[in-house]
Amino acid sequence: MLDSGIPLYLGMRISLGYWTFIFLFIFNANNQLAAQALSPRIANYQIDLELFPVEKMIRADQFLTWTNPGKSPVTELQFHLYYNAFRNTKSTFYKDQDGIARFGNFELKDECTWAWMEITLMEDQTGADLRPGMEYIHPDDDNEDDMTVLRVPLLEPIPPGETRVFKMKWESKIPIVRARTGTLNDFFHFAQWFPKVGVYETAGTRYATEDSWNCHQYHASGEYYSEFGNYKVTMKVPNDFEVGSSGKLINKEASGEKTSWTFIANDVIDFAWSCSPHFIRKVDKYKDVELTLLTYDDHPKCWERYFDIVKNGFSFLEEHVGDYPYSTFTVIDPPLHGLFVGGMEYPTLITSINLCFLPNGLRTTETLTTHELIHQYFMQMVATHEVEEPWMDEGFTTYYEGRILDHYFGDSTSFVDWSGWQIGNGQYNRAEFFAADNVKIAENSRKSWEYKHGGYGEVSYNKTAIWLKTLEGLVGLETMDEIMKTYFQRWKFKHPKGQDFFHIASEVTRKNHGDRFGEDLNWYFDQVVYGTDVCDYEVASIENLSIPKASGFINGTEECESTLDQKEEYTLARTIIHRLGELKLPQEILITFSDGSSKTEYWDGKDRSVDFSYPGNLKIVCVDIDPDRKIQLDYNFLNNQKCIEPDAKGIRYLFQRFFITCQNALQTLSLLI
Repeated sequence: MLDSGIPLYLGMRISLGYWTFIFLFIFNANNQLAAQALSPRIANYQIDLELFPVEKMIRADQFLTWTNPGKSPVTELQFHLYYNAFRNTKSTFYKDQDGIARFGNFELKDECTWAWMEITLMEDQTGADLRPGMEYIHPDDDNEDDMTVLRVPLLEPIPPGETRVFKMKWESKIPIVRARTGTLNDFFHFAQWFPKVGVYETAGTRYATEDSWNCHQYHASGEYYSEFGNYKVTMKVPNDFEVGSSGKLINKEASGEKTSWTFIANDVIDFAWSCSPHFIRKVDKYKDVELTLLTYDDHPKCWERYFDIVKNGFSFLEEHVGDYPYSTFTVIDPPLHGLFVGGMEYPTLITSINLCFLPNGLRTTETLTTHELIHQYFMQMVATHEVEEPWMDEGFTTYYEGRILDHYFGDSTSFVDWSGWQIGNGQYNRAEFFAADNVKIAENSRKSWEYKHGGYGEVSYNKTAIWLKTLEGLVGLETMDEIMKTYFQRWKFKHPKGQDFFHIASEVTRKNHGDRFGEDLNWYFDQVVYGTDVCDYEVASIENLSIPKASGFINGTEECESTLDQKEEYTLARTIIHRLGELKLPQEILITFSDGSSKTEYWDGKDRSVDFSYPGNLKIVCVDIDPDRKIQLDYNFLNNQKCIEPDAKGIRYLFQRFFITCQNALQTLSLLI
């Protein structure tokens, strides 16, 4: 007998069977997709689950194959159990919302809609039970009632570079549709739905000074951070259900009243899926990528519109950023009662919000779908920390959202072009940010849950996109594209931090522009990422002074020269520029003279004011700060320009400037929309 009371021969049989399975699992994992690894493949999953739609339950077997990437032994694992955020009102997720249902967190009259996740088996590869040591931890807020992070001490440490397999069984009660996941009626969407191991950051990765776990609790603001790996997931669902999933379908087999769908996804940081008996499947292709749309029959028929958006997005990103390396891409178009899972991104899969009933000129469908698609690059392949540095995925995505939509629909009509109204995506982003109650409420560098009093969306999304667009204006589009391509190529399938992007931006800018912008761009990022200052420059005044010939004691003290009868004089034309805001950025100033000629002056923008003077016979008729509107961070474009009554020969120019002024006024007024 063993100490456990199990007969020795039975213990040997279990051990032999277990190790046989482990060998076959690792062999299968290594050979099922023999393609060259794109990522480190630290955390690999095989999950076999069964969905019980009536009970709103999942029961699953899960194997985690995990490799220690560090230089010291690992003595514990940490897991995210996200579904426990919906366990009760004591969770950190719920407390972050002050107990208010901001994510569709509503009750049904005759049904308990709360959820949970429980691990019923946790064994290491020797078959040892790890459950006795398991405990919930609270690394962010000491909320002892929160159960979204599970610590699992190991009986035997994992040496550096070595791989171990862990066998798990778990079950979960599925929440009613709320933040990004759940069920209602017979629609199911599964995001952050399985026990997912945290990221073990080695010393030097992002901000880690030593090998350690990075595994945050589930917060209402911000999203996720996961490790790269391979997934093989088999979901057993009722026969009449249609399934859409991350990855590629490799097998579909019916047995009795249920069908098993098996998907594989390699070199990804997560896995999501949806199912419903009412899904209609539409398919298309972009090059070698299989495109799938799962939608409802009662939705407006706009699948061609979806596919056009996806193709445009991939085409632009492949040209300006890098290749999309996966063979599939799926769009889930949820029903109205599944609205709260819409507008989200996962590896090779996104969820949309169907607004195709609106006129085509209201490009909300294009905007939302394009935004989520871009996340395949910034969050999925360049796997930044969405919780600690949300600007690095949401801000970058919003920046490219504008570039893609402007490219295909025009920069003044890329958001709205309907019934005489025209608004560009960039104008919309400026409006969202500058119309906020307090644009200085927070720095870009805050963690997602640290936006205690608002500003998360405006700062992480809009402000970041605006300062990226401003950086593009300063260094030029060609240099900006090189910055982004270099950043993507250097950091795809890794976990960069903000300074990694700053370093590349400085490196490329200095290579292309020398010391024009200084040794590096830290002066810029210190202001826009770590500060809250506002940018605002104005043309304070234009003066055209008639200066008579010099008079008084000019040549000694013998003769006093008078100007009473002199007709010789000249014009001193002068303009004064003020810096009203605290943000300091270099400026181009276009000065136009009475004969129609012009001159561009350059100012570092640091002082509170500067003047430009021109003696001679010409008058200044118009002054325009940043005439090409490169500095999108400027709060008020209206005070960037000032014109005065010109001579007749300057009337043509002023007529042209009138229309530009009207355009600036409309852009500023759009802040009120």
